[in-house]
Amino acid sequence: MISEVFITCAVTGAAPAKQPNVPITPEQIAQAAIEATRAGAAAVHIHVRNPETGKGSRDPTLFREVVLRIRKSNVNPVLNLTAGMGSDLVLGGPDSPLPPEPRTDMPGAIERLVHVEELRPEICTVDCGSMNFGSGEFIMANTPGMLSAICARVQELGIRPELEVFDTGHLVQVHDLIKEGVIDNPPLIQLCLGIRYGAPDDLSTLMALVHQLPPGAMYSAFSIGRKQLPYVALAPLVGANVRVGLEDNLYLSCGRLATNSELVQRAVEILERIGVRVMSPDEMREKLALKVS
Repeated sequence: MISEVFITCAVTGAAPAKQPNVPITPEQIAQAAIEATRAGAAAVHIHVRNPETGKGSRDPTLFREVVLRIRKSNVNPVLNLTAGMGSDLVLGGPDSPLPPEPRTDMPGAIERLVHVEELRPEICTVDCGSMNFGSGEFIMANTPGMLSAICARVQELGIRPELEVFDTGHLVQVHDLIKEGVIDNPPLIQLCLGIRYGAPDDLSTLMALVHQLPPGAMYSAFSIGRKQLPYVALAPLVGANVRVGLEDNLYLSCGRLATNSELVQRAVEILERIGVRVMSPDEMREKLALKVS
C-alpha cells in the first residue's frame, strides 16, 4: 500500500456523450478541468470534441482553446493531453472488411502529435497496443512501429508519456519501448481495466498486470463504469495512483448522474477515509520530475 496518491480526472472522452454533464465545447471541457482541480485532482486528462456533433476530435484548434483557458485560470493542474486520437480503424463488415469505412482515421505519427508539439503539456497519453474496442467493426490500431515513432518524438519534446495499458500484451510493448530507449525511466503507466475485449477488472487480472510492470514504474489503475469508485480504494492497496472522471464513468451512485468535480470529491473522501493523502499538482510534478513548459 502507498500512503499518498495523485488523482487524474479524465473529464471527457471520445465516446458518445450519454449524459448531459459530459462536457462538449472547449469552454465546457476547460471549466470541467478547472472545477476538477479545485475539487482535488492533480492532473486533468484532456480529449476534445467537435462542438457541433459532440464526437471526439483531434483538431489542434480545439485543444488550443481548452489549454489556453485552463492556463489562464487561477488553478494549475498537470496537463495530460491524449495522443490516442488517430488510431481508429473501422472495417466494412464481415463480408467486405475492405475498404475501411470513411470514419476510419489513421494519420501518421507526427500528425497525431501536432497539438502536443504546439501546446507542450507535461504529460501525453500513448495507447500501447491494438484491440477490438467495444462491439462492431471498430479496432483501436497502434502498431509497434507507430508506437515507437510516437514515443521517440514525445521523448524529443521532453514530454512525459503516460503509457496506457489495456491488456497484458500491451505491457510487453511497454517493455519493448523501454528496451528501444524511447521511454525514459522510470516509466509512467496507466492500467485501464474493464473495457470490453481488454483486461477485465477482477482482482486477479489487476494483480497479473501489476506483477508484470517494469521495475520502478510509477502507475495508476482504474476501471470503467460502476467499479470506478471502488477502484479508488483499491488502487493504493496495489501501489497505484487514481483516475476518475466522466470519460470512464457517468454515475456518482446508482441512478445519480455525476459531474467530474463530484467524482473527484468522492475520490478524495474515499482516500482520506482510508488514510491515504491526496497530492497537489505541484507535488505530482515533483514526484514525476515533470518538465514544465
